[in-house]
Amino acid sequence: MTKEKIEEIARRRGFFWQSSEIYGGLSGFYDYAHLGTLMKRKWENLWRDFFLNLSDDFFEIDTVNVMPENVFLASGHLKSFVDPIVKCKKCKNMERADHIIEENLKENFEGLTPKELDDLIKKHNIKCPKCNGELEEVGILNMMFPLDVGFDTKAYLRPETAQGVYVNFRREFESLRKRLPFGLAIIGKAYRNEISPRNLLMRMREFTQAELQIFFDPEKIEDHEKFHEVSKYPLRLFPVEERKHNKIVELTCDEAVKRLHLPKFYVYHLAKVQQFYLDLIKIPKELFRFRQLSDEEKAFYNKYHWDMELYMENLGGFKEIGGVHYRTDNDLKGHENISKQDMIVFVDGRKFIPHVLELSFGVDRNVYALMELFYKEEKDRSLFTFPRILSPYDCAIFPLVNKDNIPEKSAEVKKLLHDMKFSIFFDDSGSIGRRYRRMDEIGVPCCVTVDHKTLEDDTVTLRDRDSMKQVRVKIKDLRGSLYKFLQGEEIEKLGQAVTKSEE
Repeated sequence: MTKEKIEEIARRRGFFWQSSEIYGGLSGFYDYAHLGTLMKRKWENLWRDFFLNLSDDFFEIDTVNVMPENVFLASGHLKSFVDPIVKCKKCKNMERADHIIEENLKENFEGLTPKELDDLIKKHNIKCPKCNGELEEVGILNMMFPLDVGFDTKAYLRPETAQGVYVNFRREFESLRKRLPFGLAIIGKAYRNEISPRNLLMRMREFTQAELQIFFDPEKIEDHEKFHEVSKYPLRLFPVEERKHNKIVELTCDEAVKRLHLPKFYVYHLAKVQQFYLDLIKIPKELFRFRQLSDEEKAFYNKYHWDMELYMENLGGFKEIGGVHYRTDNDLKGHENISKQDMIVFVDGRKFIPHVLELSFGVDRNVYALMELFYKEEKDRSLFTFPRILSPYDCAIFPLVNKDNIPEKSAEVKKLLHDMKFSIFFDDSGSIGRRYRRMDEIGVPCCVTVDHKTLEDDTVTLRDRDSMKQVRVKIKDLRGSLYKFLQGEEIEKLGQAVTKSEE
């Protein structure tokens, strides 16, 4: 499946499309349609349920998108939030220098200086991808979106949600019983003026982040009270030293602590992130890895930085969808220096500025990854085999025919499941086979069909999207059966099998 195929299905079925399309669109901006919105919200709610429940002291907040200039002076964004750019001398097309080199040489060059990038372009005679023209020298461009607020206030759209947490740290610490560790999460928009946004939802100018900032005592980073629960859990790691071999290694959390000299507090959260992807979302483990960033690649304030990556064949291999960053006390100290507000806390008889561990996820990238990783083409159908808990709808309900009191009975079944908070799609048009195919193509995990037998014995058929197997289930048991199915139960265990002759 190609990237273009994903875009075609996304537009035709209603997952996402380019924003302001009727005016020609604007590069790097996408609108979520009805199916994409449903799936994105499910991913966000799954993230909330998993990560905010790692501790009773983790909470979600919601902060503004527009912040005053001093916030980003303190955070370092005004000085350091830049990308290397290169312009074509002929057609004036602009590209990110490291990306254009990566596309030509099939390696990652993030973190190199403009001079180093310029030398590579000249050495390999890299040309403009649009007109094959010669490229100018590499320069830099700040990625912030500036705004004027009122008559004389300089402000910016936030380039990350994290600063909304840091400027609220003091008030939240005071209201949350003044104890550590505690975490503050935000799911919200961020804005970056990307030079050449591409790959659909993977690189956008307006995008959604899900981030959890965990504040803790730096003297306790070598331990975590629940580390014993993950000590033997194997992590899929791609350390810097394995790049020349292109080798993913599996180390238990204990081994990662000892061999890679990573603190237990950090490794515990690596394990939880991996469990989110492998155990909850059901990503095949061979498609997931943590990639360690080198000193040249990671931000200066990150002491440890491992990215979560998923293998996406259409985009050329493993691609970043999030990261686990140990940001030390850089952010709070920066805001203390500029705002002159004290960020020191008094905990366990000591005064110190807390350190921060950040779990950061690109929501849009995760949605795109689901569409690429779970698309299949079979002999008679194309379908998305989305994880059942992340499909746009939990199930579809079909009346077999629009007569004989079957539509009325179908409405009763729909109301029953809707009242139980299942998300339902109701379809009564076309042949039953065509309706099944429509639901397969948008990834709905199961279909409930109301037929003449339903009127006789109060049973319905429950059809599995992936295997296309069907069972009959009592309506009174349907709620429990559907819940078990969405949690991963095999269809055969939920009712009496329907034979081919009965379908």
